[in-house]
Amino acid sequence: MANIKSSKKRILVNAKKAARNKSNNTALKTALKKAYSAIENDSADKAELVKDAEKKIDRAVVKGILHKNNAARKKSALAKKANG
Repeated sequence: MANIKSSKKRILVNAKKAARNKSNNTALKTALKKAYSAIENDSADKAELVKDAEKKIDRAVVKGILHKNNAARKKSALAKKANG
């Protein structure tokens, strides 16, 4: 453990941010899995699940969890699978 006050604070802040990022990342992955599953099973609510997944991808970019190019790639692959 650090002895300097600012170092102690950074450790605590980083732990909080890591937990928040992990939670958001897990929610994003779950949404993507649900969307892909709905697409494969040709579910009635697939459009809604795809829209929800795209929304979560966009929110991850705004929060700095995903890079914008990574998000664009994920959204493109999802749309391609949903439409084709």
